[in-house]
Amino acid sequence: MISPILQTTAYILSPDRRSVLLMRRDKYPQDIHFGKYMGLGGHVEADEDPVTCIRREIAEESGLTVGDLTLRGTVLWTNFADTDALCFMFRVDTFTGTQHGGNEEGTLEWVPLAEVRDKPMWDSDHEWLPMIFDDDPRQFHGVMPYDGYDMLSWSYQRI
Repeated sequence: MISPILQTTAYILSPDRRSVLLMRRDKYPQDIHFGKYMGLGGHVEADEDPVTCIRREIAEESGLTVGDLTLRGTVLWTNFADTDALCFMFRVDTFTGTQHGGNEEGTLEWVPLAEVRDKPMWDSDHEWLPMIFDDDPRQFHGVMPYDGYDMLSWSYQRI
């Protein structure tokens, strides 16, 4: 049995739906994600559900307030750096507010959707990231076992 850490990640679409707001983790060299582009999000706190968490994380990390939000799926990472995590993956279609430049972990950057694959990311992100943006209304739910920092496999279902 596993006891995963609960996490959230969101991908915020620009109003014209051509770009996505990503965080370039470039401020803390000891960060295991240093140099990589990632969605916004973080750990679910003891007093919040995943939707409350992602709204809070987006406000903290970007200064934006979530409007339309869609749960696109979940990914269970097992044995990633000796940790298990279950991540709730969201797409944000509308927002309000004024974006700031980032936080102590990284810098925010609007990346054209056509260029996302060219940005440095975990190789495994390319397995599920297309399902965040596709038009299939079904959610995906996958498991991605790791050996430290090496992805071993990927399997998922859509419902």
